[in-house]
Amino acid sequence: MSHPHPELKAAPPLPEGGLRVIALGGLGEIGRNMTVFEHAGKLLIVDCGVLFPEETQPGVDVILPDFTSIRDRLDDVVAVVLTHGHEDHIGGVPYLLRERSDIPVVGSKLTLAFLEAKLKEHGIRPRTVRVREGDRRGFGPFDCEFVAVNHSIPDSLAVAIRTRAGMVLHTGDFKMDQFPLDDRITDLRAFARLGEEGVDLFLTDSTNAEVPGFTTSERELNPAIEQVMRTAPRRVIVSSFASHVHRIQQVLDAAHQHGRKVAFVGRSMVRNMGIARDLGYLKVPSGLVVTTKELEKLPDHKITLVCTGSQGEPMAALSRMANRDHMIRIGKGDTVLLASSLIPGNENAIYRVINGLTRWGAHVVHKGNAKVHVSGHASAGELVYCYNIVKPRNVMPVHGEWRHLRANAELAIRTGVDAERVVIAEDGVVVDLVDGRASITGKVPAGNVYVDGMEVGGATEASLKDRLTLAAEGVVTVVAIVDADTGALAEAPDFLARGFVHDDATFEPVIPIIEKTLATAAEEGVGDARQLEQLLARAVANWAFRTYRRKPLIIPVIIDA
Repeated sequence: MSHPHPELKAAPPLPEGGLRVIALGGLGEIGRNMTVFEHAGKLLIVDCGVLFPEETQPGVDVILPDFTSIRDRLDDVVAVVLTHGHEDHIGGVPYLLRERSDIPVVGSKLTLAFLEAKLKEHGIRPRTVRVREGDRRGFGPFDCEFVAVNHSIPDSLAVAIRTRAGMVLHTGDFKMDQFPLDDRITDLRAFARLGEEGVDLFLTDSTNAEVPGFTTSERELNPAIEQVMRTAPRRVIVSSFASHVHRIQQVLDAAHQHGRKVAFVGRSMVRNMGIARDLGYLKVPSGLVVTTKELEKLPDHKITLVCTGSQGEPMAALSRMANRDHMIRIGKGDTVLLASSLIPGNENAIYRVINGLTRWGAHVVHKGNAKVHVSGHASAGELVYCYNIVKPRNVMPVHGEWRHLRANAELAIRTGVDAERVVIAEDGVVVDLVDGRASITGKVPAGNVYVDGMEVGGATEASLKDRLTLAAEGVVTVVAIVDADTGALAEAPDFLARGFVHDDATFEPVIPIIEKTLATAAEEGVGDARQLEQLLARAVANWAFRTYRRKPLIIPVIIDA
């Protein structure tokens, strides 16, 4: 099994006739999936998503893949192929199209509809190419065939990319539900046919590679959802991802069966379900869906609300209900159904919301106490099936944190793939398929690109570190008026502190330290204001740490008297 090495250098030029694969996101993390394929001087991009920030990244809206390595080659990009319409696969497209707006964007009907709604907000009109399973299209030297796969959003596709260097099969996100609600199953017959032709490199979804067995069918959630609708004494509030059309279909059907009306709450939920209904993916019984205004006239036991916020996102409807910051007031007898997963890293935020809702008297039904969620990803049993059907020559696990990638690699080896041909890469690692063998040959830059308000890439690791310091340690501004001739203090310095222990007497002991620092600087002939400010900041920081074991952000200001 070839592992990435931190000492990797820049990759050499791609050998004639070879195929280069670089993941710019999605390896070592769950999110911002983006893979770049290079062949015969052209580039094909599969997916371009975003990653949502963690608590250690304050002020960041989303995190993008790093386009640095392809920025001077955007004219060589023949297409962006989107496997499905989730944010972690399409959220970065607006930022890519800002850099070159006429890149053809390829995807299925629902995926492109979700993307176009998003691009409208950015004021971008894309060049789109709509495909469906069974289609085969050429983009430059890449011949792409699209295969139906089943996932937690309709219309998902795997893509087989044929080139002179060999064939790559990229599963996208998938599972093998044998009884999906739309009867559109993962097309294992196509996987087998491609396997017969010869898959040289297999990129497989690793998210659930650590989970033994098979992922439960969506239909098995029906009894739990139906029971909530039947037994809830008052309103039912369902929270789900705004793209999980099938889960919401089950909620609509159960509500209808028990004589409840349904209202959608939250901008993304209203928008996406409108799109899904218009395109025929969501079948809404007539008269079932009403506006929130019409709800007010109905008795509580006839009401179902479908809203966003299943991950505890602070601005989403459910969190605001928990915080009493929403027009919908949760009360005793309400039932809240969290019909979604716990995404790694979001657990605390989700439990905070569950506690908040419970405090107001709601009964909260979630994955931990009822069967109300199944994953959208293949478990180990399904992955092993795929390896045995496809019989790939080389394997590169994608879409997962390190533990998931490693577990997926082990599964491939256990089905008989040569361990030397299983490549575990991370973001930015270059994998070349040459003469039928995949190997790691180098790396390209692939850092985090932060979107902060209107600014892309403005926030850096250093500025986030400053924000964390401000949050945890506070800030002290020191204003010193210095006599330009002698370098000594003209008057006592002023201290402005926020979030740091202090009363007026706190800073008295630091004044002699400042005087001494300035005197030493004058002796050594340091007169440059910037250097003086650095010396001053260091002296005050050392004092703060020695005295209070705190590391506030120090902002020195020196004014010439």
